[in-house]
Amino acid sequence: MRKVIVSNLASLDGFFEGPKKELDWHVVDDEFHAYAKDMLCRADVLLFGATTYKVMAAYWPNAPSDEIAEKMNSLPKVVFSKTLQKVTWNNSRLVSTSIPEEVSKLKQQPGKDIVVLGSAKLASFLLQLGMVDEYRVIVNPVLLGKGRPLFTGIRERIRLKLLATKVLVSGVVILSYQRA
Repeated sequence: MRKVIVSNLASLDGFFEGPKKELDWHVVDDEFHAYAKDMLCRADVLLFGATTYKVMAAYWPNAPSDEIAEKMNSLPKVVFSKTLQKVTWNNSRLVSTSIPEEVSKLKQQPGKDIVVLGSAKLASFLLQLGMVDEYRVIVNPVLLGKGRPLFTGIRERIRLKLLATKVLVSGVVILSYQRA
């Protein structure tokens, strides 16, 4: 069975974007690119909520060409939304029906990892349902004070088990967890 991996960047105080939706505090260097490239090479489907999809679809088709851009543009993408009418980014398809049903179907298919990038609401929803096999929090060395929290809508305590840590020279720490 395929794994669902959520990979999200966060500030040390737990925000995935600043109070004005800014993302300029993310540390993106060669080591981070190596992490991203490895993760994308191990995946064959990306999952998005509508908001993150719109941001990604606006950036990646015109991004400077490299291995990450090639993967982001070529991998199949499933977009969960009841508000979007269509998706136009290469290899994207829109799903407006049951998220758990669609993710269960994807997990049963043969293939590589299924990765959720950003999409904090979707990620929290899947985590709460027990459908996330690995949760990667990429902690950036910054305190924002306020912004949009990484975890929203969690209604009950979810115990996690640390699988791995990776400390980058930049001070970024990649923490990988699974349900305990």
